Amino acid sequence: MGRLAFSAPRAWGKASVMIDNTLIAVVEDDAEIRDLTLGLLRREGWEAVGCEDAAAFDRLAARRRVDLVLLDIMMPGEDGLSLCRRLRATGDMAILMVTAKGDDIDRVVGLEIGADDYLPKPYVPRELLARVRAILRRTREVHRVAVAPPGEVYGFAGWRLDSASRDLLDAAGAPVVLTGGEHDLLMAFLRHAQRVLSRDQLLDWTRGRSATPYDRSIDVLLGRLRRKLAAGAGGEGLIKTVRGGGYLFSAPVERL
Repeated sequence: MGRLAFSAPRAWGKASVMIDNTLIAVVEDDAEIRDLTLGLLRREGWEAVGCEDAAAFDRLAARRRVDLVLLDIMMPGEDGLSLCRRLRATGDMAILMVTAKGDDIDRVVGLEIGADDYLPKPYVPRELLARVRAILRRTREVHRVAVAPPGEVYGFAGWRLDSASRDLLDAAGAPVVLTGGEHDLLMAFLRHAQRVLSRDQLLDWTRGRSATPYDRSIDVLLGRLRRKLAAGAGGEGLIKTVRGGGYLFSAPVERL
């Protein structure tokens, strides 16, 4: 396995205070590289957890929301390319491929199957940190549900939502009253209609940094929103559960 071009520990400076609740998983079978990388990320203020293989990562992802995974290609068992392909098929988790292999084909394949960036070993800490920051900025902008401008109106399955007044009318023109949380959740679905969304994505978009890994509020909101939509004309089955994937808002959405 390749070695990282880390500078001496004194160059890293003092450990930083945690700057947010970003969680980065370092999936790397080489214990020395994994520990060095974890130390670097933690000193920058991120929460970082090491995983020696794909199975360990699966256990982590089952109980925590992972914002970015640093993924080594060459691992025992399921390799990094296979794990990358699987993650991309089930969600939008940010992925930075890291490998000692210098063949361009690995870089191309990794990017083609959905990695956000690719960094060959050996690398210097500054470049790794720059790429991590860039990926997190980019993916957070893509995934953030922007505040709707005043007067923006959405139509779906005969329904109508005024995002400014929060007035929701079903297909028969009857009003449906939403709480603030239910409105935010519906906006997340409308802005990502006909896409499979994970529970953690919905939690991020409705609760942001106030969310915790074990936050069950999204489950309550989902249940309430589903019942209110199902009770209105033409609202049955708008939010579908995708087994092993998350939730799908099935109707096409247009801005009126």
